[in-house]
Amino acid sequence: METPANDNTVTPARRALDALAENTEDRTAMDTLASSEVLVPVPDDASEEDATDPAAVALPVIERPGGEPVVPVFTSEPAMAELLPFVSRYRLVPLGALASQWPTDELALTIDAGSDHPLTLTSEGVRTLLARP
Repeated sequence: METPANDNTVTPARRALDALAENTEDRTAMDTLASSEVLVPVPDDASEEDATDPAAVALPVIERPGGEPVVPVFTSEPAMAELLPFVSRYRLVPLGALASQWPTDELALTIDAGSDHPLTLTSEGVRTLLARP
């Protein structure tokens, strides 16, 4: 899918996801993605203190078909609004930093779930492919 060059919603992270859809071994795209910031929706039940605490990020967890828990993050506001139109708060977080603190349980991560080229990683995949020192 061609994306218009003047589309300001196309972030480097979105371009990296598009590249990974064509070549899952593209290290440059994975590095770009890991170094990008993503929008993490703030759960409705999170307090204002939790929503703004720079030392912690409250992860929104939704269930995928089949019951698997997954954390949705997004590369842009339009990508988030497409899947979660009623989200009123989010945090901008470096994906690599988020991945380096990823829980060890079976919590998956989905980037741009409602897009043409979403990326879903297992908890191990998040930590090994995206974590940066």
